[in-house]
Amino acid sequence: MRRYPEYKESGMEWIGELPKHWKILPFTHCLKKVKTKKKTSIPKMDYQESGEFPVIDQGASFIAGWTDFTNSVISDNLPVVVFGDHTRIFKYVDFPFTLGADGTQLLYPNDDILNPRFFYYALLNLKIPNKGYNRHYRYLREFSVACPAFPTQRAIVNFLDRKTEQIDELIRIKERRIELLQEQRTTLINQAVTKGLDPNVEMKPSGVEWIGEIPKHWEVRRNKRIFNQRDDRSTTGKEELLTVSHITGVSPRAEKNVGMFLAETLEGYKHCSVGNLVINTMWAWMGALGISTFDGIVSPSYNVYELKSDEYLPRYYDYLYRTPNHVKEIIRWSKGIWHSRWRLYPDAFFSMFTITPPFREQHQIVNFLEYKNKQIDELIAAERRKIELLKEYRQSLISEAVTGKIDVRSEV
Repeated sequence: MRRYPEYKESGMEWIGELPKHWKILPFTHCLKKVKTKKKTSIPKMDYQESGEFPVIDQGASFIAGWTDFTNSVISDNLPVVVFGDHTRIFKYVDFPFTLGADGTQLLYPNDDILNPRFFYYALLNLKIPNKGYNRHYRYLREFSVACPAFPTQRAIVNFLDRKTEQIDELIRIKERRIELLQEQRTTLINQAVTKGLDPNVEMKPSGVEWIGEIPKHWEVRRNKRIFNQRDDRSTTGKEELLTVSHITGVSPRAEKNVGMFLAETLEGYKHCSVGNLVINTMWAWMGALGISTFDGIVSPSYNVYELKSDEYLPRYYDYLYRTPNHVKEIIRWSKGIWHSRWRLYPDAFFSMFTITPPFREQHQIVNFLEYKNKQIDELIAAERRKIELLKEYRQSLISEAVTGKIDVRSEV
């Protein structure tokens, strides 16, 4: 792409050289002072149905659902750039909205000297250092904007609107591709662990509604025949602390970005060994469970179960218990008044039914799924790398356009 005819030094390291006729505007000159309105309370509502203002949270993201905020800013002074101070994310908004959280700044571009969307793209070019909570806005005040004439601003905006939409559409296609691969994985696992690998095998009714038919030579057993509950406790609390989630199953807590505080001592936490089934009692209804591949300790509020016999392959049951239909069955057996407070207690777990193929087939199923999962993981990783390259290209286009490194006036 071509460059502008003449350049000059901007005097700013992050901009470098600048087209000769462009100006440098301090950040404060790019904004106009606007008074925002406040409501003392906002009734609980679904804005999509009621037509009320949508809500923006502190991450500069729209909350599409029920709201119940007090002292919230109602902004109908438009357009506006929303700056998520906690997350350093900018959003361009050109319709009325409610600001539902603190830690978010509303930046009103001075449209007498600056195209609002050009200002937004200029902000996207910023590399804001991590200066800590509520300090990012102070950094913005030190920022300056490379400002061309209005016709050039409009040309840049039109170019970037068109190009970024094209890139964003490619990103959406690749994100959908990842979703389809993940759905394919789920279907593949569910089929293998509940029906086996032989499509021609003779089937029989399992006698359990959620399971349906199973291969004729397979069995269905209650969990009390397969597991024992384990409840031996740590006397030192020095073992590796493990946690359980619906995404990763059982993993070391040190590998997680967990915001909750640790107890002063981990004495009395439950022991867990490789091959044990660990269920996060509070989040079992979300599928927060898994077979551990680590030795360590877990929260006393978790339940730990060990397989009774070598005829059960732990990895097979890790796959089986995290299938969507099995999670639905966990929900059915859980107790509690509120959805978010449902608990799966040991008596209910032991009453549940589990599919039990012959040990040899458990091995075959696990080997098959490990092979297929590796293929799917590689495809997903490739798509994610492409998404990152597209995002880098998108950012590069924005940076070069708003600092005058490329002349896009003839590209529109």
